[in-house]
Amino acid sequence: MNARVFKPEAYLIEQQPYYEPISSEIELFEAAYHNQLPLLLKGPTGCGKTRFMEHMAWRLQRPLITVSCHDDLTASDLVGRFLVSGGDTVWVDGPLARAVRHGGICYLDEIVEARKDTTVVIHPLADDRRVLPIEKLGEILVSPAEFCLAMSYNPGYQSVLKDLKQSTRQRFVALEFDYPSPNLEAKIIGNETQIDAAVADKLVKFAHMTRHLKGNGLEEGASTRLLVHAAKLIVSGVNPNLACRSAIAQALTDDSEMLLAINELSVSLF
Repeated sequence: MNARVFKPEAYLIEQQPYYEPISSEIELFEAAYHNQLPLLLKGPTGCGKTRFMEHMAWRLQRPLITVSCHDDLTASDLVGRFLVSGGDTVWVDGPLARAVRHGGICYLDEIVEARKDTTVVIHPLADDRRVLPIEKLGEILVSPAEFCLAMSYNPGYQSVLKDLKQSTRQRFVALEFDYPSPNLEAKIIGNETQIDAAVADKLVKFAHMTRHLKGNGLEEGASTRLLVHAAKLIVSGVNPNLACRSAIAQALTDDSEMLLAINELSVSLF
C-alpha cells in the first residue's frame, strides 16, 4: 500500500480493550507520550504488554501499527522500499514510516528478535531529533508530536546474542511488567472467559506452581494468556485436566518428564 492511500483510521481501536492496571503503567505511559519520549515495555511472555498497548492507543485515540519482530526483519521492512506496480516503480512506506507520517503509535513487539543492524534505524526517532531518515528517497521525516515509538522485550530471554545494546535501551523510558497478583489474575481470567470464580482461582494456583519451576526445567511458567486459553476450553466443556494439559503444559515444554510433572500438578488441583 502506497503511503498516499494509507488509511490511518483503519488502525484506530474503536472499542475499549479490557485492561487491568498492575501498577502505575498507564500514568507513566501518558506522561512519556505527552513529553514525546519513546517507551520500552519489559516483561515475561503473555503478561499483557500487547493488550496494554492496545488499551493506550484507545485512550490516546491514535492509530496503532504493530510489528512482530523476527530474525529476518530488515530496515527496509520497517522504513519502506520501491516496488513495481502496474508497470511503474512506486515507493511503499513501511510500518515505521507510516506511523511517523500519520502521527500513530508504532509498536515493535519483541524487539530483540530483530537483527541488531535493524534496530539502528530507530535511533534518530528515539532521541531528541525524532526524525526518520529515508535514504532511498533522500528524505528526512520529522515526526509530529502525536507520534509515539514503543517496543517490548522479555528480559527472561536475554543472552549475549539477544539483548538490547546500551546505545538503544538508554533512549527509552522503561515500563516493567509482570504477572498480576493472584486475585487480579483470577479477575482477568473471569472477565475474559466468564469462567466460574472457583475454577479461575485454581488455574491461578496452577500457574504459580509452574512459575516456580522456571529455571528448574522450564524456561517460562504459565502466562496469563495461557490461563485464558485453558479457561476458554473449560467453559466450552473440556475437562479441566485435559484443558491444562493441552493449553498450558504442551505449550510450555516438549520434555516428557516435565510434562508428566506439570500434569500431576493440575491433577492435584482439579
